[in-house]
Amino acid sequence: MSVKTDEYRLPEWMKVPLPHGKGYSEVKNLIKKYNLNTICSSGNCPNRGECWSARTATFMILGDTCTRHCKFCYVKTGKPANINPDEPKNVAYTIKKLNLKHCVITSVNRDDLPDQGTSLWAETIRTIREINPDTTMEVLIPDFQGELKLVDIIIREKPEVISHNIETVRRLTPVVRSMANYDTSLKILKHIADSGIKSKSGIMLGLGEENQEVLEAMDDLKEAGVKILTIGQYLQPSTLHKKVNNFIHPEVFKNLKEIGLKKGFSFIESGPLVRSSYHAEKHVNA
Repeated sequence: MSVKTDEYRLPEWMKVPLPHGKGYSEVKNLIKKYNLNTICSSGNCPNRGECWSARTATFMILGDTCTRHCKFCYVKTGKPANINPDEPKNVAYTIKKLNLKHCVITSVNRDDLPDQGTSLWAETIRTIREINPDTTMEVLIPDFQGELKLVDIIIREKPEVISHNIETVRRLTPVVRSMANYDTSLKILKHIADSGIKSKSGIMLGLGEENQEVLEAMDDLKEAGVKILTIGQYLQPSTLHKKVNNFIHPEVFKNLKEIGLKKGFSFIESGPLVRSSYHAEKHVNA
């Protein structure tokens, strides 16, 4: 069951409370103080109020400008600025000040760099470990143009979870994602799973996919060794991005979770407002 966007502006189940509280202000001030970026702000995440109020955030490294221009993503695109060498320690100290037991790190694509930013990725993970030895970690990585030797740089740092999102079904990948390839993403996820580290991925609904295509994507991810899956509703971040085809009813998300668990996934977070790092602290022990 779904609601067409030309029939319904925004379903009741997609509405979120306004941000509030001491925790929200603390996170906001720390991000400003240390000149950090978060996917919460850069990606215009609907859960920012909830997560920041709970004193957590998904930190985005390698700057705020992506070298790609995916049709679903609100992150700024263009020519990135130089890397901030203080970024790893600034992220690590912010995690310490927030007393996070689990953290999530992601990044923009940096196709302009020879190593696509993996050296800073590794430094960030190591610095977080040094300053927060008891904090578990999930890293949500780009595809690194399918270069597995670059993925190995991340694997060697041994974060508890390595995530890479396929974002949508095979048919819609060329329409929705810039430069990315469906099979390349599956190859990366299998490489992560084969390393012994928990592999995680995510998919958005409401882009025009068919139900059978979603089930096929789930099968592809399961075959690639993915243990953790997130399923959420796509929201159009601006008029320049792909329009929402339809709003998916919460019961559909619930049903997909049940189907996925029967398929053998260890953990599934499925709901209209779910994003890749939503309630990620639950995923690490899946």
